[in-house]
Amino acid sequence: MRKLLVLALVGLAAQLVDGALGMAYGLTSSTLLLFAGVAPAAASASVHLAEIGTTLAAGISHWRFGNVDWRVVGRIALPGAIGAFAGATFLSSISTEAAAPWMAAILFTLGAYLLVRFSRPLRANRAAGRLRSRFLAPLGLVAGFVDATGGGGWGPVATPALLVSGRMEPRKVIGSVDTSEFVVAGAASIGFLIGLGSEGFLLPTVAALLVGGLIAAPIAAWLVRIVPAQLLGAVIGGVIVLTNARTLLSAGGVGGSVPVVVYVLLGVAWLVAVGLAVRALRRTRRARATVEAALADGPAPAGEAAAAAPAESGGPAESGVPGESGEFAKPGESAEPAEPAASGESAEPAESRKLAAAVEG
Repeated sequence: MRKLLVLALVGLAAQLVDGALGMAYGLTSSTLLLFAGVAPAAASASVHLAEIGTTLAAGISHWRFGNVDWRVVGRIALPGAIGAFAGATFLSSISTEAAAPWMAAILFTLGAYLLVRFSRPLRANRAAGRLRSRFLAPLGLVAGFVDATGGGGWGPVATPALLVSGRMEPRKVIGSVDTSEFVVAGAASIGFLIGLGSEGFLLPTVAALLVGGLIAAPIAAWLVRIVPAQLLGAVIGGVIVLTNARTLLSAGGVGGSVPVVVYVLLGVAWLVAVGLAVRALRRTRRARATVEAALADGPAPAGEAAAAAPAESGGPAESGVPGESGEFAKPGESAEPAEPAASGESAEPAESRKLAAAVEG
């Protein structure tokens, strides 16, 4: 009973993280199951079966909060399902001994990616036009395959790619990725059912993860608007890296004092990444305060406001300003500071550049 309660708490925490970042439910859950000694295929199968329920609840919650772009969901979910089915079939066909280091390596790499991704300022340039199927379809295919073979990876692959494109609001990226994962999780579960049979699913584990995830899903859809994703992403990345390093070192037969040295180095890297994330978050908040102070002084004429946009962005003035949680400004919010007009005179170009530089961090 105590073990099931712990697993339910794991599912709850993993869903909160996933709802805030648009990633890491599968990574967090699979990592902890592997750490507990569960076979890789069984861990991935159980997590994906639980995700059918959690992603359905998350999708409904994100839809109610207006966080879903159904056009993107429709174009990324089907290729993702194909990739997930193929990945589940592949993982089911290899031995546990061969699968453990493979899965740990994927999780370790994705955890390291989270560390690097969230230790730097989160920026985007809002580009014109919509995301096309020729971009979304290959992205879904790769993300689905990685997700099934690694026990997680749909969010870490799909979410950053959509954010970097700059053509969607961050909250809609997270909501659309979470919603489309329902189809991906279902396809992966079918693949595992064919490859492993019903005995490949740890049903008590599935139930515990599902209960925790269902409780957290509505809360997570709300938290996506306020949680500091910058810091949370770096913290979760470090946990994933350290826990999967153990499996990789064991698979490589590394002994003696080497594992201790490796853990110390990884721990130091983790602390550095968290420190950088905190610094980036503070710079983001200071930049936002600068913008708000400039706006409070009074609006500038349209020509001056346009001149204040950073030349390097190449996009419209509202793109790429981080908010309090490390995300970017949403449509309708002012993303570039308007220079105050004093006594009818034009604002100084140097002052415009200073404000723009403060925003960029």
